[in-house]
Amino acid sequence: MQHGCVRVGAKYRFEPVMLDILHPPYNVCRGDIVRVLNLPECPRANTMGHCHMEHLDGAFGGLVCTNSLQPLPT
Repeated sequence: MQHGCVRVGAKYRFEPVMLDILHPPYNVCRGDIVRVLNLPECPRANTMGHCHMEHLDGAFGGLVCTNSLQPLPT
Protein backbone atom coordinates (compact mmCIF):
# COMPACT_ATOMS: atom_id res chain seq x y z
CA MET A 1 0.00 0.00 0.00
CA GLN A 2 1.36 3.43 -0.92
CA HIS A 3 1.86 6.09 1.74
CA GLY A 4 -1.34 8.09 2.09
CA CYS A 5 -3.67 5.38 0.76
CA VAL A 6 -6.51 4.34 3.06
CA ARG A 7 -9.02 1.47 3.05
CA VAL A 8 -12.76 2.06 3.21
CA GLY A 9 -14.15 0.76 6.49
CA ALA A 10 -10.76 0.82 8.24
CA LYS A 11 -10.18 2.83 11.43
CA TYR A 12 -7.48 5.51 11.67
CA ARG A 13 -6.26 8.18 14.08
CA PHE A 14 -6.68 11.75 12.75
CA GLU A 15 -3.37 13.65 12.91
CA PRO A 16 -3.85 16.63 10.56
CA VAL A 17 -1.27 17.64 7.96
CA MET A 18 -0.90 21.33 7.04
CA LEU A 19 -3.84 21.41 4.59
CA ASP A 20 -6.21 20.00 7.21
CA ILE A 21 -4.82 22.42 9.81
CA LEU A 22 -5.46 25.40 7.50
CA HIS A 23 -8.88 24.11 6.40
CA PRO A 24 -10.15 21.94 9.27
CA PRO A 25 -12.66 19.20 8.48
CA TYR A 26 -16.29 19.53 9.50
CA ASN A 27 -16.41 17.70 12.81
CA VAL A 28 -13.15 16.08 13.94
CA CYS A 29 -10.25 16.91 16.26
CA ARG A 30 -6.61 15.83 16.40
CA GLY A 31 -6.34 12.34 17.89
CA ASP A 32 -9.93 11.27 17.11
CA ILE A 33 -10.39 7.70 15.92
CA VAL A 34 -12.36 7.71 12.66
CA ARG A 35 -13.51 5.31 9.94
CA VAL A 36 -13.04 5.92 6.19
CA LEU A 37 -16.17 5.76 4.05
CA ASN A 38 -17.35 6.26 0.48
CA LEU A 39 -20.40 8.49 0.08
CA PRO A 40 -22.91 8.07 -2.74
CA GLU A 41 -22.21 10.31 -5.75
CA CYS A 42 -18.91 11.58 -4.24
CA PRO A 43 -15.36 10.76 -5.33
CA ARG A 44 -14.13 7.45 -3.89
CA ALA A 45 -11.56 7.31 -1.07
CA ASN A 46 -7.98 8.07 -2.22
CA THR A 47 -9.13 10.20 -5.17
CA MET A 48 -6.59 13.04 -5.36
CA GLY A 49 -5.32 12.09 -1.88
CA HIS A 50 -8.58 12.74 -0.04
CA CYS A 51 -11.34 10.73 1.62
CA HIS A 52 -14.50 11.18 3.66
CA MET A 53 -14.58 9.91 7.23
CA GLU A 54 -16.99 9.35 10.07
CA HIS A 55 -16.73 8.96 13.83
CA LEU A 56 -17.18 5.47 15.23
CA ASP A 57 -20.71 6.43 16.33
CA GLY A 58 -21.60 7.15 12.67
CA ALA A 59 -21.47 10.97 12.88
CA PHE A 60 -20.01 12.54 9.72
CA GLY A 61 -16.45 13.80 10.22
CA GLY A 62 -15.65 15.53 6.95
CA LEU A 63 -13.34 15.40 3.95
CA VAL A 64 -9.63 15.14 4.78
CA CYS A 65 -6.26 14.44 3.21
CA THR A 66 -5.44 10.76 3.41
CA ASN A 67 -2.01 11.68 4.82
CA SER A 68 -3.82 12.99 7.92
CA LEU A 69 -5.03 9.47 8.76
CA GLN A 70 -2.55 7.32 10.69
CA PRO A 71 -3.05 3.56 10.98
CA LEU A 72 -3.85 2.23 14.42
CA PRO A 73 -1.34 -0.16 16.02
CA THR A 74 -2.26 -3.80 15.54
